[in-house]
Amino acid sequence: MELNGLRVSRETQERLRHFAALFQKWAKAINLVAPSTLEDLWDRHIADSSQVFQIHPQPISWVDLGSGGGFPGVITAIFLAELQDGWVHLVESNHKKAAFLRTALRETNARGSVHILRIEDAYPEMGECDAISARALADLDGLLGYSAPWMLGKENCRGFFHKGRDYLREIDKARGRWEFDLLEHKSAVEQESVILEVSNLRRLV
Repeated sequence: MELNGLRVSRETQERLRHFAALFQKWAKAINLVAPSTLEDLWDRHIADSSQVFQIHPQPISWVDLGSGGGFPGVITAIFLAELQDGWVHLVESNHKKAAFLRTALRETNARGSVHILRIEDAYPEMGECDAISARALADLDGLLGYSAPWMLGKENCRGFFHKGRDYLREIDKARGRWEFDLLEHKSAVEQESVILEVSNLRRLV
């Protein structure tokens, strides 16, 4: 099996398929993603989310903000299971979604844990990390605000944020309040989308 041109092992493939089955089951009861995107689960959500790990395939500590239906946090945790190292801290304040995330991590033997917290309260509980991810959560300015406790003044912590076709406007807005280094990774799934890799975050105002 391949995702975005990357060969995926049989074990990881089985974990991803089990996650997809769980997701479809739970999505009938709680709103994990927009219902209109459920039919395209593999490309729209799973393959898209896998790009974060493909960009940075290291056994590191992640914080996934607003994990919701598990994208990209659970997908990253599934890939880390193959490395048998690294960890994803999934931050989700909604108790029903958190219950799904815990079930998904447990049943796929993924390397992650769920923290039922508001994002603003998460840093004191989990401390430092190597990377932050978020998808469909907020504009870039808002994401940098959420990520600031982990990233400000810390050269080794990077943010990986999925963004759609309007991402250039979001970058311009964010540069009004922040300085940061930026890499744009073109999406292999959505033609006009990117994953923004942010590092060396500094606050302007």
